[in-house]
Amino acid sequence: MAGWWVALATLALATTIGVIRLRRDGRVRDSDGTRLSADDLGAVLGERATLVQFSTAFCQPCRATRRILADVSALVPGVSHIEIDAESRLDLVRRLGVMRTPTVLVLDSTGAVVKQAAGLPRKADVLVALAGATSEDR
Repeated sequence: MAGWWVALATLALATTIGVIRLRRDGRVRDSDGTRLSADDLGAVLGERATLVQFSTAFCQPCRATRRILADVSALVPGVSHIEIDAESRLDLVRRLGVMRTPTVLVLDSTGAVVKQAAGLPRKADVLVALAGATSEDR
């Protein structure tokens, strides 16, 4: 008799966790301003901003994120897109606290991390984050 209560409670908990994760997935949020250099990233920073993507080989959302960031970097002048294999750069993953892939960092022209998102970001959210990173009054 008590077994169905346990099953129901487990189902309710799993549903709640799934909904919370779905609502937070890909949401762009402010970052702590950690500064990254071209040496850290292994590539030249963009003139106005840089989109840094941490990916892994078998990550399906990473492919969609790659397309979104490539589109945005082609659309906005002075913005570059750098993709980093998280498995080969564990030092950087640990330093930045990357917990899952894809993780996207938005850097301003000086290399300061101004925004970040874990999960598949929406193109519109990336464009808004870039607008804030490239504004003159930052």
